[in-house]
Amino acid sequence: MFTDYDSYLFHEGTDYELYKKLGAHICEKDGVRGVSFAVWAPNARAVRLRVSIDGNGWRGVEMNEERSYTVDMERGAGGVWETFVKWAGKWTVYRYEVLGADGILRKKADPVASFSQKRPSALSIVWDGSEYVWGDGAYMETVDAGQAASRPMSIYEVHLGSWKKDYRENPDGFVGYRRLADELADYVNYMGFTHVELIGICEHPFDGSWGYQVTGFYSPTSRYGNPDDFRYFVDKMHRCGIGVILDWVPAHFPKDPFGLENFDGTALFESPDPLLAEYPEWGTKAFDHSKPEVRSFLISNACYWLNEFHIDALRVDAVAAMFYTSFGRAQWRPNKYGGNENLDSIAFLKQLSVAIEDGTKGYLIAEDSSIMQGVTTPVREGGIGFMFKWNMGWMNDTLKYFETDPVFRGWHHDALTHTADYAFTERFVLVLSHDEVVHLKKSLFGKMQGSVQDKFGALKTLYAYQFAHPGKKLIFMAQEFAETGEWSEARQIDWGFAEDPGHRDVMEEIRALNAVYRKYPTLHDDVSVDPVTFEWVNRYDAVRSTISFIRRNPWNYDGAILAICNFTPVRIDGYNCGAPVPGLYKRVFSTYDSLPSENPKSNGTVPLEAAEMACDGYNYAIRYDLRPYETVYFELPGGQIPG
Repeated sequence: MFTDYDSYLFHEGTDYELYKKLGAHICEKDGVRGVSFAVWAPNARAVRLRVSIDGNGWRGVEMNEERSYTVDMERGAGGVWETFVKWAGKWTVYRYEVLGADGILRKKADPVASFSQKRPSALSIVWDGSEYVWGDGAYMETVDAGQAASRPMSIYEVHLGSWKKDYRENPDGFVGYRRLADELADYVNYMGFTHVELIGICEHPFDGSWGYQVTGFYSPTSRYGNPDDFRYFVDKMHRCGIGVILDWVPAHFPKDPFGLENFDGTALFESPDPLLAEYPEWGTKAFDHSKPEVRSFLISNACYWLNEFHIDALRVDAVAAMFYTSFGRAQWRPNKYGGNENLDSIAFLKQLSVAIEDGTKGYLIAEDSSIMQGVTTPVREGGIGFMFKWNMGWMNDTLKYFETDPVFRGWHHDALTHTADYAFTERFVLVLSHDEVVHLKKSLFGKMQGSVQDKFGALKTLYAYQFAHPGKKLIFMAQEFAETGEWSEARQIDWGFAEDPGHRDVMEEIRALNAVYRKYPTLHDDVSVDPVTFEWVNRYDAVRSTISFIRRNPWNYDGAILAICNFTPVRIDGYNCGAPVPGLYKRVFSTYDSLPSENPKSNGTVPLEAAEMACDGYNYAIRYDLRPYETVYFELPGGQIPG
């Protein structure tokens, strides 16, 4: 029953457990077990519920009109329509038939359905997630969003439908959540990643949208199983010590007729303002964040994934689109201050951030390409409140640099080094994401220049540079073994490359990088957001296209890492690098270490003694034979910073 108090919270925009009231819920009424249904459609003339008679609609794609019937729903508090069906239960298939304010009858999926039939069906399914018994209690006791910035975060970005396919299991090749959980957890642990980030889990009708055009905001996609199967997936990851990040889309939704568009014959979830109603570039409707009911719907959805599915974090998609009314629009209306900032959406994001901080164990990551300031500053300190922000500038500048012929890289050296100038303006995640390996952009391997051997060398030094640079880390699946082709959601990534020696070498390098990254706090502790944790040794060697820098804690060089990067296929014998303190510099990583032909006793595994000489502004230096496309890490001698 949707009470007056529920209505008050909902229309105030502060009902963060809306999913417990709207949608379909198994319950008892007057001693009879059944399902209560509730849907918000305040401007509808009438709403009917159509349900399958026997509840066995799982394998079908359309409602069997002869084996189903309709129930007239009653309008209750706050424009919510309700009914109770006494024989319904788990697996019951249903939809709403909404007679809109415009007199048009629309067949709609439940906006708060916890389960949906697999596309192309538009039907909702009754589900009860309370029956699942979680086994991740030990992991959940360690979860502390406040500590996320100081802990290692190396993310493996995954699209489950193309990570693994098996056409014996499913005509579409989709593998179930449970099998995926078991196989993916083993692989992620083997590779040393700390988190998985999942693309396309919220139900969506079009595979080619990758899950970014959502129709089932509360439904884990049925492509891989039911909601409890997905709970098992998260549970398994947690029991293996792996965090789970979910891509989440509160900016827009598609125009599929069974979805949210014109839900009750009016612009209910979208804006009635034609200059704000759509994102023309994507062909989608924009959520109207000025409406308190929309805020309740979306913030409840975020809390639902974090609380009911134990998701660690939500990566919020298209944040820049929400920041600006001018995003992707030829015409836009200035706000009351004359600017292009979308004040309603910014207020929504701040409210969302506070709700997540106060009501869940999770946190938010912004996929944001804007120049908006304070994205990762707490709301109570005047910011937007995200924990992390994707560093799109780093990805764009770095990949452009690597796509440049090494002969000309010296002219673009600033594009590479400039990324350190803003590395501490926010808490960043350095991403090499799916967006950069689709739509004729080439794979990461394909972006590299020169011969096949040069491509391997350049890609390995790119990864090593990424792991030493300030910020958390993210790599999209198949890039860890240098897949040569672009990614497609329609096919499985080519695991055959992982068996080729050159590609396997890249894979082993990623394992080594993850191990070093997790071992040294100076590489992963970004809690300070303080430039003092990064120190240039030489940023100006444009002629040879090399850089060197130190990652350290603010107090001393104990456990600090000196990184030297050679971005060309040219060997530099006797490379002198400034050293801040005297003592022995131990080599802890090189891009050459994973090569089967590499002699483990050669070229610097013996610690280097810093010689007393002026170099790079220091009084000491180490001398190293820097090989083509080599990035090397040295552990600095412990001790206090020279006064």
